[in-house]
Amino acid sequence: MADAAGGNGVPGQGPTRQGVRDLPARGRAVCTGFIESVTHQPPSEQPFFSAVVVDSVRAGAGSGMTDGLRKPYDRLRVIWLGRTRVPGIEAGVELRLEGMVTQVDGLPAMFNPRYEILSRQEHL
Repeated sequence: MADAAGGNGVPGQGPTRQGVRDLPARGRAVCTGFIESVTHQPPSEQPFFSAVVVDSVRAGAGSGMTDGLRKPYDRLRVIWLGRTRVPGIEAGVELRLEGMVTQVDGLPAMFNPRYEILSRQEHL
């Protein structure tokens, strides 16, 4: 079943709704998540823009839940090299990411991924 375009809603198997916790340790992947935070580099540093993506944004989101199949991380670092800002990328935004997953300092990371903004948190 190579057709991932529509997604049939099969729990845990639809690549369009794969979360951060379901990412492989390495290789090409597609996932969705929410931006928890962004990091801006000072002008004196090499330019890059970084965001931390999580499966859900909620108060007290400390997750102690692990089972034998879950990885020990629940965050993905996304890094855009050569950029000081990426339009639309801010805390609370839900997005879909596609790119190569690698490990940086023991955490999963994607460099220069393709992204699609799915929704934004409304500020009241």
